[in-house]
Order: sequence, then structure tokens, then C-alpha cells
Amino acid sequence: MTGASGVGKDTIRHEALPAFPDIHYSISATTREQRPGEIDGQNYHFVSREHFLELIRREELLEYAEYVDDFYGTPIGPVVEALEAGQDVLVELELAGARQVRERLPEARMLFIAPPTLAELERRLR
Repeated sequence: MTGASGVGKDTIRHEALPAFPDIHYSISATTREQRPGEIDGQNYHFVSREHFLELIRREELLEYAEYVDDFYGTPIGPVVEALEAGQDVLVELELAGARQVRERLPEARMLFIAPPTLAELERRLR
């Protein structure tokens, strides 16, 4: 699932996933600080910048990007394991990440989420 920041990807995921318990949700890794209330391994895999750079070097990320001095990315191992087990996988991505997934897994199906209007997207982002 992909779309710009603020289009509602997170809201859709929270509403839809309980109805599809057989779908594997891929948890991203990040170098940003853990926020109050977040749980490592549930919201994100919180890792050091050095560890993240090692994941990049070893090509263990399906996709990754740097936003506001922090890295975010999708560890490829759990995605491949779920696919090999016959599960569908939901990955929540920004557009740049979706392009990388398309290059590495051309058979992946993408769901693009668009805002109702550009004015509404601006309101959400503000």
C-alpha cells in the first residue's frame, strides 16, 4: 500500500487488517528514536544507524529511504518468509519505497492511496 504522507495509509491499515488475519503485516525498521507508547517490534524495529547501514550493505532491505536524518526500511527476510509460506504481505510505503519494491519484486501488487483533494491533504499535513 503506497501513497504520499497524510493520505491515510495508517488509518486504512488499522481498520482493514483485523478483517484479514491471514495477511502478514511487514514491520519497518528505523533509526529514529522510539516515541512514548511505541513498542519495539510492533510499531517499528528500532535500530542504530550503524546497524541500518549494515542492513543496506548486506542488501537485507526490500526498500529503504532517509527522511529527516533518519532511515526507514523494510527488512526483506520476514517478507520472503511470509511469501514462501503462502501468505499475502502488506507493506506500508511512501512512493519512493514502492518504486524500489517494484524493481525488486515486479510481481508485487500495489495499492495506491490518494487523498480526497489536495486541499484536504494540505490540511492533514499541517
